[in-house]
Amino acid sequence: MFNSANSWVKTLSLFCSILVVSGEAVPQTIQLQSRNIPKGEVLRRRALSPTALPLADFFLGTDLQWFGNISVGTPPQVLTVVFDTGSSTLEFASTLCGGSCAQVEFDPNKSSTFVDGGRTSSITFATGVGVDPVIGSNYKLTLRSGRDTVSVGGLSATGVSLFLITNQTVKFNIDPFSGIQGEMLNSWLFRQHLIYAIFIVGMGATAQGIFAALISQGLPSLFSLYVTPQAVGNAELNVGGIDNSKFTGTPVFASLPSGSGSAWQLQSPGISVNGKTTSVLQTSRTIIFDSGTSNVLFSTATANAIYALISPNIKPNPAEAGTYGIACNLIPTLPAKIDIAFVSQSGTPFNLTIPSSELSVGPFANNSSLCQTLINAFDGLELVGGSLLKHYYSIWDVGGKRMGFAPAVGV
Repeated sequence: MFNSANSWVKTLSLFCSILVVSGEAVPQTIQLQSRNIPKGEVLRRRALSPTALPLADFFLGTDLQWFGNISVGTPPQVLTVVFDTGSSTLEFASTLCGGSCAQVEFDPNKSSTFVDGGRTSSITFATGVGVDPVIGSNYKLTLRSGRDTVSVGGLSATGVSLFLITNQTVKFNIDPFSGIQGEMLNSWLFRQHLIYAIFIVGMGATAQGIFAALISQGLPSLFSLYVTPQAVGNAELNVGGIDNSKFTGTPVFASLPSGSGSAWQLQSPGISVNGKTTSVLQTSRTIIFDSGTSNVLFSTATANAIYALISPNIKPNPAEAGTYGIACNLIPTLPAKIDIAFVSQSGTPFNLTIPSSELSVGPFANNSSLCQTLINAFDGLELVGGSLLKHYYSIWDVGGKRMGFAPAVGV
């Protein structure tokens, strides 16, 4: 046992080696030295190096979600998952779907390290894969718990908690990815998740699951996202590090509010649109950052106030509750720069900006001449997603309980 308070070197006599001389066993003395540890320092395990994982962009007329490969089981089975800072569990399609899952399925019977957890449950999501609001339980997964070895970017952990999808609603069938990796920390359950939320990599503000296991192996407790528009490409998740080539300038960091728990959220003192604001918009609010949501959710009052500063022609679309729309041919004429204010750790105000180019998320399915606009009304939740994040290199510092932003290269 090492005592870090001791700076002197101990010499021990260990009579554990036996030398046979002339047929007799003769005890031998072996001199051992303890490691000299400077006062105030502790022994450290060898650190894991950060790793970069390429991401693909799911694109249906607008950037929806970014996903990449993980491997699960022994031997490893490769699956694609969304790295989602707004989810708290790892779940993916499995052969237990009985053919009802449209994606690549994990076969637990082919993994020698899979352990069935025996629990069944379900998740109903508050935001879906695309830009349309969730209605009732049309984004619902039925799950069975388990554990297995999981690898991300070549970094592996054993006995990771996960969920096998045994059934899913048809809304998930268009997904090109097999599941969701709740990002890196046990993100606040804004999605109506299991009471016993277990895992993420993809990304909450409290390390759990594979991310916690990798941190225990010496991985730095942060991750970074470069979720670029499809036209730019080369999107990337950096697990444990920061890629300075992906942004310009110096990142600005803001602290998570006290009591945030595992939620990635920041306090905002106000919002402005095209340089103007109102009393409704100049109200302090807590805003969640969700890499797994395409657009923006604000309260009905906030959404109405923002649209009033863009165009009186943007109206709610009763055909899809919570959405707004405007004639598609009017979109190019509308300035719609949305600045959301925050305060840095040094006390300096800064804005994160959603540019006018994000206003339209494409025509409504039931009316191709009417385009859906960026912000959906959702009372009780204020959230920004990919429409903001793809314009910044974002740093999600779990250990420091803070978020960092810098302008993304190429965007």
